[in-house]
This record gives sequence, structure tokens and C-alpha cells, in this order.
Amino acid sequence: MDHNDKWLAIDAERARLADLIEPLTDVERTYPSLCAGWTVHDVATHVALAPYIRFTHVIRAAIKARGSFNRMVYEVTKQESARRSPAEVTGMLRGAVGMRRLAPKQTLDNALMDVHVHAQDIAMPLGRRLVMPAEAAVASADHLWDIGFPFHARKRLTGHRLIATDADWTAGEGAEIRGPIQALVMLLAGRTATIPQLTGI
Repeated sequence: MDHNDKWLAIDAERARLADLIEPLTDVERTYPSLCAGWTVHDVATHVALAPYIRFTHVIRAAIKARGSFNRMVYEVTKQESARRSPAEVTGMLRGAVGMRRLAPKQTLDNALMDVHVHAQDIAMPLGRRLVMPAEAAVASADHLWDIGFPFHARKRLTGHRLIATDADWTAGEGAEIRGPIQALVMLLAGRTATIPQLTGI
């Protein structure tokens, strides 16, 4: 995928996520997501916030979190989720379509992966099926395999060869883990919910 294709894929996923969360009931918004400690509304807020958050906000939050990236993200998300209504979060997602702005220090590849993984973090606990576009899933799988922090996929899956059964993607060496590219992306991102869709693990 080239630069423009990645932005278009992000736009499409933000719009799909807005469509998914808009009709949810108040109870459904409180469901636990696949992100430990985060509700469906929390994750939706996190995704929506990315193109709007400012560097100064991140710096203040990082200082408060004593330099811990994970703590900073968690605390900012919880604070923003508590003060933003579902309608506001949906509006932010729709308003971000076409916006070419990344969160501070975020790369385009990370933004693409983030929106697709988090869409599944929301959809799967709700029993909804969102099919991750294959080309974007391959790009996200490559990114997750290449980066270390925070998922450390290559280290976690040392001794395994990952093979997508519905896309042209493989990584690693060793005992084979096979399955749909979408399920592999979630595995690479540290999620266990798609393990039943995989063989060899």
C-alpha cells in the first residue's frame, strides 16, 4: 500500500467504526473490550482521539505517568472516555475521515494498524463481524512483525512460522501457525480471541 492508500484505509475504518458504535445501547458500550481494563466506549474514544490530541497534552500526561507510555495512554483514554458522550465520540470519528493528522510521535503504519486492531477489539466482544480488508491486514501484519514495543510479536512468536491462508503473507521460521490474515494480525497484537481460528497454536 502506498501513502495515500493507507490514509484511505484509515478513513474507511474510522467510518465503519462510527457506523458500528452509533446504534449501540448504553449497556453495550460498557462491555469489556479485548483491551484489558477498557470498555467498548473506552476503545472507541481512544481511536477517535488520535488525530485530535495535541503534543502538549501528551507531554503533560507523560509527566504525570512518570514516563510510562502504557500508563499515559491508559490514563488519557480513561479521562477522555469519562468526559465524552457516545455521540461526541461518533462525531469525532466521522470528523476525522479525510483528516491527515497523526497523534504525536505516531507513524502512518502505526495508525493503520491501530485503527484496524481496535475495531476488532470492539466488534468481537459485541458479537459483530468486521472483516479487516486483506491489503490493510497484510500491511498491519508486516508492521506488527517489524516493530518491538509494545507487542514484541517477533520475540513472543520465536520458533514459529506464521502463514496466512487467505492472503500472501508469511513471517518467521519454525512450527507453522496457519489461519486468516485477520486472525494473525490480532495474534501479533497480543490478542488471544482469534486463537480458535488458527492451527498450530
